[in-house]
Amino acid sequence: MARCKNCLIPDAAPEISLFADGVCNICHEQTGQQELADDDQARKERAEDLEQALKACVGQAEYDCLVPFSGGKDSCYLLYRLKEEYGLKVLAFTVDVNIPPIAWDNIRRTLSKLDIDHLTYSPPRSFYEKLFRYLLKNQEERGAVYTVSYVYAPLFEGEAIKFALEKNIPIVLAGYSPGQPVPERMLYEFSRKLICEADWTPPELSQSGEFSTDELKRFFNPAQYPTGSSFPRYLAPYHAWEYDQDMIMRKVVELDLVASSKHASPLYSNYPINWLLMYSDIKTFGYNPYAPEFSALIRQGKANRNFWRVMMPLVDFMILKRLGPGREVTRSLQWLGLEPGDLRITKARGAYDPVIS
Repeated sequence: MARCKNCLIPDAAPEISLFADGVCNICHEQTGQQELADDDQARKERAEDLEQALKACVGQAEYDCLVPFSGGKDSCYLLYRLKEEYGLKVLAFTVDVNIPPIAWDNIRRTLSKLDIDHLTYSPPRSFYEKLFRYLLKNQEERGAVYTVSYVYAPLFEGEAIKFALEKNIPIVLAGYSPGQPVPERMLYEFSRKLICEADWTPPELSQSGEFSTDELKRFFNPAQYPTGSSFPRYLAPYHAWEYDQDMIMRKVVELDLVASSKHASPLYSNYPINWLLMYSDIKTFGYNPYAPEFSALIRQGKANRNFWRVMMPLVDFMILKRLGPGREVTRSLQWLGLEPGDLRITKARGAYDPVIS
């Protein structure tokens, strides 16, 4: 696979072409410095809003904010900053589905170190097995990572909103790094229309006939709440703060929030099923769907190019050969009772997107 010699984006990614000098069209058309300058101006505006929001949330309820806590480096460091630097009373919230042992170790260590209250929600495993199986066999045209992530993520995002409503917490703060989720879904904050007016139940699931009314009710729907309900804001602080992936990986180890650099690595703390999603997309599209995200961070100086120059092809090799962490591909296939041939695109773009009334 050919990659840009500057930002490492593969030439198989959409709308990417490499020039004779080995540099991609994005690097030619917009230098990393210009991209960073544009991003920095928007970031400063978000940072001002975030500072006001963090001040305004204090003392409104038993907890000042709720933080979805996956045990990854970003959510661990987010808890540290909110508790130690801002002095907020934080409720950490974990949906116990497909979280690996390393992430659980990070969760326990960080909570103990910071002395933060923690709420764990453990939904029925059978529903998620059924959901993952259906989505992987019926991917929309953007592939497995997009299809599963943007149905799975709204489930735990919606659960966070539900618990925030139950406890009158005014703000939910998520540890999404820049580039997560896709900009059309969230750029620093979920829109008020999405939170206050949208039914998050994916239309395709409703129309499939495969899921019961009770199962579909697991998705957040503001129409289920009384008129005049005060819905929390849902923000991503790393879209407002200066973000440095390598610094965060170092800091969480230095602060003893995680046990080692391995525990800080997203290669080991991420959801195990994600390896299967990447496997499916590499097979379908010829490149890792996370490559554009990391390449953008490299262009902006927020991720180490030398590290990812080695890791990108190594990760893809492990996925395709099902070695090391890539063995999760086989485990997930067995867990869900699937064969590689079951992983296929059958739905049009947007089939699972929520509907805003």
